[in-house]
Amino acid sequence: MKYNYEDWTVIVTGGTRGIGKAIASDFLKQGAKVIATYFGNDETANQMKEEFKEYKISTAKFDVANCEEVEAFFDDFSKHNESLEVLVNNAGIRKDNIVGMMPSQDWHDVISTNLTGTYNMSKYAIMQMMGKRFGRIINITSPSGKMGFAGQANYAAAKAGQVGFTKSLSKEVAKRAITVNCISPGFIDTELIKDLPADLVKQYKSSIPVKKFGKPSDISNVAMFLASKESSYITGTTIEVTGGL
Repeated sequence: MKYNYEDWTVIVTGGTRGIGKAIASDFLKQGAKVIATYFGNDETANQMKEEFKEYKISTAKFDVANCEEVEAFFDDFSKHNESLEVLVNNAGIRKDNIVGMMPSQDWHDVISTNLTGTYNMSKYAIMQMMGKRFGRIINITSPSGKMGFAGQANYAAAKAGQVGFTKSLSKEVAKRAITVNCISPGFIDTELIKDLPADLVKQYKSSIPVKKFGKPSDISNVAMFLASKESSYITGTTIEVTGGL
């Protein structure tokens, strides 16, 4: 489907690669002004700006887990933008290990980026959306939060937390025509799973009814719909895009 997002402003965290880049790209191609945030890779961010230089693209480098940095970003955002229509909380990391061997820092880092980052960004985004009485917050979660995978207790806890956060927040802002939903991607062929051993890749693919990993565009297609005005009666829910996993 084609949507018209002219005059919309969209923030996509972790928006310069993988699923985030696919979502940001689709919004750009459908007329939106997009701020793609990132944490570390300047080269990737510069490549994205060059690739989409004909569109309304900008990037911002900060840590979504750091409340002070998020507040500073939104202070600057409000000086240059009249409104915020969409926030996509996509930034996420993995640091897999079994619980008995997991360093406490790895637990902290994953929870901070994947869950606290969602809170930080949503907190300030809501302030932008409330006055306009319209907004869309889309949180990228994971089946790991529902099913659990060995070696991913930190990741699963953070992603399950995103779902609970989404349900609560959706009830708080519904009267202002702000919807809050999750997309739960299954195994999507991005750099986030590039480090999986070949035997594990084979095992995971065999467990998926469609017998293949998904593409970033499979997720961005759903994000385009959830952002639209046509999705106004959908809130507080999780849409699974998993190939039937």
